[in-house]
Amino acid sequence: MSKDPDSQPLQTLTSKDDRMVLKLNQFLPYRLVHLAETVSRSFSQIYADQYGIGIPEWRLIATLGEHEAMTARDIGTATSMHKTKVSRAVTALEARGFVMREKNPEDLREQVLKLTPEGSAVYSELVPKALAYSKELEDALTEEQEKALSEIFERLHKAASNFRPD
Repeated sequence: MSKDPDSQPLQTLTSKDDRMVLKLNQFLPYRLVHLAETVSRSFSQIYADQYGIGIPEWRLIATLGEHEAMTARDIGTATSMHKTKVSRAVTALEARGFVMREKNPEDLREQVLKLTPEGSAVYSELVPKALAYSKELEDALTEEQEKALSEIFERLHKAASNFRPD
């Protein structure tokens, strides 16, 4: 990918007093987070209205639906959610009868989380809607753009994972 050598980076400008200014709406990390939040909020309309659950609860249901049983710690790792957020989501879903806890036979200090039959029914109802929503987003891109986006995600993930501040 080539860049115009005369163009400045999007996120900085030089002002009259020669100081660098960060334009937040052009700062890549902010743009990625903002897009992710916009997409999450948009999709959440599907499950929030019908099931009264929020984004963390949906992520927990989706993760357990995919993996069947996990510890809260493993869910936090898989979803990049803080342990407090996972704990609150578990408590809320348990109160609704969507999640149950069992002792972890490998470590009795931990509990394994699973979807209840009611939680599994919610998951089964939401999967086709989630896939349709994802398809709608993908349809906004050409096939070449989808391939490029996938490569961009991989490159940015690798670059962020390998980042070491000076």
